[in-house]
Amino acid sequence: MTGLAYLGALAVSIGGMAVIDHRFRLAFWHDARRAALTVGLGVVGFLLWDVAGLVLGIFARGESPWMTGILLAPDLPIEEVFFLTLLCYVALVVWRLLEQVLRWRTPADEAAPRGGGA
Repeated sequence: MTGLAYLGALAVSIGGMAVIDHRFRLAFWHDARRAALTVGLGVVGFLLWDVAGLVLGIFARGESPWMTGILLAPDLPIEEVFFLTLLCYVALVVWRLLEQVLRWRTPADEAAPRGGGA
């Protein structure tokens, strides 16, 4: 049972991000196509990074009772995909949230260019 604990925690965390995303319409509920592309490209990029590190002997899989033991490739556990998805999703939601906060804090009259009047 503990073998699914880490994977379960990652899945619950991704679900929690989805709730926050839905509530504030930040990523997938703002523009699903762009959010999927952003998260997907991030995950693929990080997986390529991981594979390069594994091939070069920089990274190695550690043993843990909290992991499922399911490998996508030698030394690449399935949990890594879920972790990278969470990482990219959190980054996207935080980025969009910061954009919203900055937009709310900048009144329209301050954002407009000031010019000399008559």
